[in-house]
Amino acid sequence: MVVLTAVFFVASCSRKKDKFLSRSFHAVTAEFNILYNGQIAFDEGRQALNDAYFDNYWEVLPIERMQVFDEIVLPGQSKNEQFTRAEEKAVKAIQKHSMNIDGKEKNPQIDEAYLLLGKSRYFDQRFIPALEAFNYILYKYPASDKINQAKVWREKTNMRLDNNELAIKNLKRLLKQEELEGQDLADATSILAQAYLNTKVIDTAITLLEVASNATKSSDERGRYRFIQGQLYNELGIKDSANYAFDRVIELNRRIPRIYLISAHLEKIKNFDYENGDKLAAQELLTELEENRENRLFLDKIYHQIGTFHLKNNHDSLAVAYYNKSLRANTVDKVLKAKTYEILGDMNFDATVYAEAGKYYDSTMLNQKLNSKPYRVMKRKRDNLDDVIQYESIAKTNDSILTLINLPEALRLSYFERYIEDLKAKDEAAKEQAEAASDNSNSTGLATAGPQRTGFGPPINLQQGQAALFYFYNPTTLAYGKNEFVKVWGNRPLEDNWRWSSNVAGVSGASNASETKVEALATEDERYDPEFYLAQIPSSEKEIDSIKKDRNFAYYQLGLIYKERFKEYELSKNRFLNLLDSNPEERFILPSKYNLYKLYELLGEEPEAAKLKVDIISSFPESRYAKILTNPDAVSEKDENSPESLYASLFAKHENQEYADVIKTSEAFINDYEGDVLVPKFALLKAMATGRLYGYDAYKEAINNVALTYANTPEGKQAQHIETNVLPRLANADFITDANTNTSGNYKVVFQFKSDNHEKIDAFKTALDEVLEHVRYYNLSSSQDVYDTETTFIVVHGIKSETVAKTFTQLFTDEDQKKIKEPYFTVSSENYQIIQVHKYLNIFLNLNNN
Repeated sequence: MVVLTAVFFVASCSRKKDKFLSRSFHAVTAEFNILYNGQIAFDEGRQALNDAYFDNYWEVLPIERMQVFDEIVLPGQSKNEQFTRAEEKAVKAIQKHSMNIDGKEKNPQIDEAYLLLGKSRYFDQRFIPALEAFNYILYKYPASDKINQAKVWREKTNMRLDNNELAIKNLKRLLKQEELEGQDLADATSILAQAYLNTKVIDTAITLLEVASNATKSSDERGRYRFIQGQLYNELGIKDSANYAFDRVIELNRRIPRIYLISAHLEKIKNFDYENGDKLAAQELLTELEENRENRLFLDKIYHQIGTFHLKNNHDSLAVAYYNKSLRANTVDKVLKAKTYEILGDMNFDATVYAEAGKYYDSTMLNQKLNSKPYRVMKRKRDNLDDVIQYESIAKTNDSILTLINLPEALRLSYFERYIEDLKAKDEAAKEQAEAASDNSNSTGLATAGPQRTGFGPPINLQQGQAALFYFYNPTTLAYGKNEFVKVWGNRPLEDNWRWSSNVAGVSGASNASETKVEALATEDERYDPEFYLAQIPSSEKEIDSIKKDRNFAYYQLGLIYKERFKEYELSKNRFLNLLDSNPEERFILPSKYNLYKLYELLGEEPEAAKLKVDIISSFPESRYAKILTNPDAVSEKDENSPESLYASLFAKHENQEYADVIKTSEAFINDYEGDVLVPKFALLKAMATGRLYGYDAYKEAINNVALTYANTPEGKQAQHIETNVLPRLANADFITDANTNTSGNYKVVFQFKSDNHEKIDAFKTALDEVLEHVRYYNLSSSQDVYDTETTFIVVHGIKSETVAKTFTQLFTDEDQKKIKEPYFTVSSENYQIIQVHKYLNIFLNLNNN
């Protein structure tokens, strides 16, 4: 009897029969079993997304907390297992409980299943399949009570697919045709607001957010919508309305996430009127936010805003203190850290402390997205500091060395005795700190057995006594170890053979701005011995002269950089004066005096400018600078004797393959105009001409010289690029002997002439060009290429076959063959490049003759 009842019950619950019992069974089973579990999985996935999402309060917040990733999701893959589970439950409900009878769905829960299916795919960022699910609801279930939700979700998906105009059109039609209320109205208007934001229609978005904030049942959403309103009013420059919107966020108080409350307060402070506002009240509010224990998680943002408040009020020291407190608050907000580092860098930059500014800018870039626009802007700004940091370091170090050189022996000894006393005190303090850290490790039980947490990693199970021995688990002892390494080895690069002494520059090599300290070179016995340090002072005339030259060059470069790049005229003036007071080489005196004269004019110091003008004209009457000062109108940028005009004419000669003349003239200009900003250009042009005339080895040497001598100029960096990336590709000097390996398929016919026989070369090229015009079926041309100082080639281009190249003259008519009697050789394009680059003509000819 029981079996018969069970069979009857199962038969009556068939998905193919439109019976009350069947409809009820499948609806209840789908809703309270499969879809219930699917909804739980969906909610957990949604919560995980919200927890992982990090809002960037430096930009207008998106309506929906969801991070869209660029990577492609392949079939079968998922970003969140909970959404996969929810999708599986939705599919199971459709497959096992759908009652599609006579083209109509009889189970009222199936539209819920398709909605869950679409939402799961949406948050899994599979927008096309999600759109299919929502469209299926609109097509198959037009009378569903979830129809409006499906329409809203469809337009959310359209927006994610960048179909903003379509989403706006459909949502406006929905709001016009349907009387939406409550959460449906809030969802529709908020998504429509996001679509308008995507299309930069801010005022309409603000209006729609007001409707959404009033209609939503969620205080969380209400706080977010009002905060976004405030941000949008700020973008429009309407600060009063923005502050009103932030006040409405603050009114919600504990009903919203605290981050909205804190951010609303801070946004109001950003809008503070520093001229007419109540500064005392603003400072009291910031102090209250700082001291409230509930705000401990947001101290990074609060400290940053307090620092900005003090900076605006010209309290720089307080601003720096609070910016540093913000950085020490262990913030996870990389944008905040980047902005804080940038502000501190700008403060040091404005104070002309460029080395410190450079360090802050480095930290800024570490917290910016690689190759983003802010990163590229900061990198350009940072690169501009490289030169000044390097030359300031050279000038400071070499000045110190020269001061020691000029001190009497007794004063030198006294100086190093004081230095050693300070060094002993520092070493003793570091030793005590390490001992205290070791004692603290033992007293806090780090040496006991059991799991120990090491930084951010998982707990590590240490055996008895292991933690006390392995000091990497203690940040204090780790810092001490790093300091000890620097003391012994200096700041060495991470590379092979790092212990070699060549990787550390001593005192005499300080001109390369190494940060290695002298004591790092000392043994344990020498560390506190004054004689060791006295022995490091350069004594030979050659060493001292080299240090002076490096120092003088650094002063000159600093004068130019401060004047031309940073417009810091006082600093530039001081560097040029320091240079002239240092008995510099002759090549620096005239350009330094002229630059100093221009600086006096810029600073309005007319008497000093007049004196220097007289000095330049009387001491260097034949110089270009004297001519400029004597008759400025007659000497313009287009003067044929100006460096710019000389470079332009010399470059034209290079293009015309007059390489010997280019080399000779460039050498003369480099010697005569040392210090001019165009000198690196002439040096690079000379290197290029040298390579074309004398081959790879000479080119390599010349390029290396430019890269080293003018390392911090654009030309020096271009030479470095050539040395690193171009020269290795030109280094191959092996001729291709197998015709099948000729990748280009191009061949050349080459005629040789003595370079000094200009008439013969011109006459032959004219005759050859006339003959080539008569050749049928081939588009041939010729060029005149310099090989070296003694040989010039006339080269025929456009031949695609080695056989045709070797029987070249057979392309001519009998009459034309009589005009071309000069001997020639054929060569592939690859081999011709090797001949020209390495000057291997004789080797190639011998190879072919054999």
